[in-house]
Amino acid sequence: MVKKLIGRKLKSSRLKRDKTIQNLAEMSRVSSNMISRIERGLTIPSVEILMKLADSLGLSLSYFVEEAEKGNNIVFTPAGEGEPIFFFEDKHQITSLTQGLRDPGFSVFVDTLEPYCDSGEGGMVHTGEEFAMVLEGSVDFVIDGEAFHLDKGDSLSFKATLPHSWKNINNQQTKILWIVSPPPNV
Repeated sequence: MVKKLIGRKLKSSRLKRDKTIQNLAEMSRVSSNMISRIERGLTIPSVEILMKLADSLGLSLSYFVEEAEKGNNIVFTPAGEGEPIFFFEDKHQITSLTQGLRDPGFSVFVDTLEPYCDSGEGGMVHTGEEFAMVLEGSVDFVIDGEAFHLDKGDSLSFKATLPHSWKNINNQQTKILWIVSPPPNV
C-alpha cells in the first residue's frame, strides 16, 4: 500500500512538471533505476532518497506519505478575499487564489505592485511556466533580453527557465494575475 502510494505520487509529480526519469535523476542525484523502481511500487525509498526527490520537485517530504487528508478539491475565493502570502516593504503584495487546493499542479496569485516597484536586480530563473495578465495599470517585462510593455488586459506566457524581470513604471498601483506551474512552496 505505502509503496504504491509513494510510487503513484512520485510519478504524478514528475509528469506534472514535464520531467523524465533521467531529468529527475540528474536533479536529485538519485539513480534513474531507483526512481523507476519507486514509481512502479517495487521498493520503498529511504528517507534520504525521498528528501532528495521531494526537494528536486519542490514538494514537502510529507506529501509522499500522507493520503491527502489536508486540502480541498474545490477552493472558492470571493472577490478581494484571497490569502495574503507575501509582502515586501509595503511595495509588493501577493495574494493566493488557490491556497488550500489539494495537490495542485499550478498556483494562481494576484500581485499588487506599488508605484515603481520592481522584481529586483538581475533576472529570475526557475523551473516551470508562468502566465501574467495585467488587471490594472501597466508593467514592463524583460524576458530573455526581450522587452514587453503590458497594459490592462495584456498577458504573457513564458518558460520560467528564461531570465525574467518586471517593473511597475507608473505612479499608481498595478495588479497582475499570475498563474505559475509547478506551484511554488509558499
